[in-house]
Amino acid sequence: MLASARPFAAGYLLAIVVGVPLGLLIGRFRVVEAALGWMVIAGYAMPMIALIPVFVLWFGLGFTVKVAMVMTMTVFAITINTWNGVQNVPRSIIEVGTAFNASQARILRQIVIPSVIPSIMTGLRIGIGKAVIGIIIAEFFTAIGGVGGVIVDAGHSFQPDRMFAAVVVLMAAAVALTGLIGVIERRL
Repeated sequence: MLASARPFAAGYLLAIVVGVPLGLLIGRFRVVEAALGWMVIAGYAMPMIALIPVFVLWFGLGFTVKVAMVMTMTVFAITINTWNGVQNVPRSIIEVGTAFNASQARILRQIVIPSVIPSIMTGLRIGIGKAVIGIIIAEFFTAIGGVGGVIVDAGHSFQPDRMFAAVVVLMAAAVALTGLIGVIERRL
């Protein structure tokens, strides 16, 4: 579990650090949306499993390729949900901020971000499932350990009990992490 948890956490946190600001920018500024929005949609629609051979060439077979796969699988869901949340902020609230001479940074910080938190949290919840898929895909192809490596090894040695045990552990971890995101969302 630890061999899978480290790259999972690193990739997921990296996806949050990239995805939330990118979604805020795309949703807030039409120029950024025109320049990057289509790339985000295309990235979300792309079958990520096709990137594994390229990622293995670029990053090798270790920790980095797993982080890259988790991040790539997760960042688009977080970005799109944040982007959608920004676009659903009522224009009237933003206009009130503008009428009171609030700067764009202040409008973003005090109006947009608090309004977008539910959408961001939805993206984080969806991202958990995508990240689990990403770590398993990376471990299937690199087969150097982790829960995905256990599944591959159990499949090759005809041990369905080990294989299903690993799958159940993954499901339990995903449910627990999604619950944790729910707790954080209620606090926010």
